[in-house]
Amino acid sequence: MSDDRHRERQQRLKEKVDARIEEAQDERGIILVLTGNGKGKTTAAFGTATRAVGHGKKVGVIQFIKGDWPNGERNLLEPHGVEFQVMATGFTWNTQDKAGDTAACMKVWQHAKRMMADEHLDLVVLDELTYMVAYDYLPLEEVLTALRNRPHQQTVIITGRGCHREILDMADTVSELRPVKHAFDAGVKAQIGIDY
Repeated sequence: MSDDRHRERQQRLKEKVDARIEEAQDERGIILVLTGNGKGKTTAAFGTATRAVGHGKKVGVIQFIKGDWPNGERNLLEPHGVEFQVMATGFTWNTQDKAGDTAACMKVWQHAKRMMADEHLDLVVLDELTYMVAYDYLPLEEVLTALRNRPHQQTVIITGRGCHREILDMADTVSELRPVKHAFDAGVKAQIGIDY
């Protein structure tokens, strides 16, 4: 391809991108869902949280399901003013206690509702929320109401597999991570600082 043809093609592309940027003038927080069976949903959410903190934004994190094992993201972000509320029961297949897990979920959900009502928080991460809805630990309508009523500028990131259709419909951006290959399937042990 000649330099002239390349330049012409890139110019047409630039004009299309510039037109889309010009059209996107709505300034508000969004709902971002990171779902699918692939690895990296929580990692992507924390990448965005780190970016937000780096720009002086206020961030709050709710972690459903997670246990009390070491958390590198928390170690990094909490000293920078990020509030963490963690369900801390561990994986539901380990606890096998629906009543206890539901109570723990509802307790941390109160913090999630407080954060989503806080106009000073620019970003709220609801890590693994999808499971709480899927397992009926958390009423879907309560989640939808809290998302609808959050401050106008607040962004919420929801992670987890099998996100409920109504949450997907409400979301502004949905990314689905799909597994291609995973080291764990080859017998490689999860590593601190890499996998958690």
